[in-house]
Amino acid sequence: MPQNLAVINKKEGETPLEALEHFRKKQKISLDVPITYAGRLDPMAKGLLILLLGQKTKEKEKYLKLEKEYQFEVLFGFSTDTYDVLGKVTKIQEINLTTKDLKEKIEKILGSFLGKSIQKYPIYSSRTVKGKPLFSYARKGEKVEIPTKEIFIKKINLKKIQKISKTALRKNVCTRIHKVSGDFRQAEILDVWRKSINQNKSKYYLKASFFVQISSGGYVRSLAKELGDKINIPSLAFSIKRTKIGKWCNVDHVV
Repeated sequence: MPQNLAVINKKEGETPLEALEHFRKKQKISLDVPITYAGRLDPMAKGLLILLLGQKTKEKEKYLKLEKEYQFEVLFGFSTDTYDVLGKVTKIQEINLTTKDLKEKIEKILGSFLGKSIQKYPIYSSRTVKGKPLFSYARKGEKVEIPTKEIFIKKINLKKIQKISKTALRKNVCTRIHKVSGDFRQAEILDVWRKSINQNKSKYYLKASFFVQISSGGYVRSLAKELGDKINIPSLAFSIKRTKIGKWCNVDHVV
């Protein structure tokens, strides 16, 4: 492991800052030693996170540019304002497709994601505009021009499609949102989710698993939303796991 660099496993429900502080405490690192993380992970995402310590923090930009790999699931039939589970449901649609039907629809459009593209930042993200994070504008209902970023997708594969029952979905969403501490509108979000699941008359929902190799700065949440947009079905990132950053695919410190 390079000096003053650690690759840790951020748990689902943690913020990167919480994961950093857990690492500091477990490794008994003095508060005098600066630590930063190179590349965010949303609270509902888990997986590899690079921490830089001491003088290494000055090299943060170099590590931010590294390519990433993810395994992620997309839930179809629901959209949220955050593009993932930790958001208010904004649209629902009954699912009348078989797993085979959905697979055919996805395979027709999956190749269009390869190569360069322009991706909008999610409105619920920490990207700053005029000195304020985008999520600050979203929470206050203020209008803001959402910036874009050029990304590059080297590989994206559909792994499998599964059914999930209404009961299982409700339990999954509630359990995972309760993992998150801090102010992320959890009570409001859970209330909207419960009502939305009850309103949706589908007997089951469909979720698809994917693998992606993507350039630095690419949002998997946005990718999950775009997948649904292209086949005209509401969708969101159901789960996200970062499995590789640059050359690192193993955890040196598990916190």
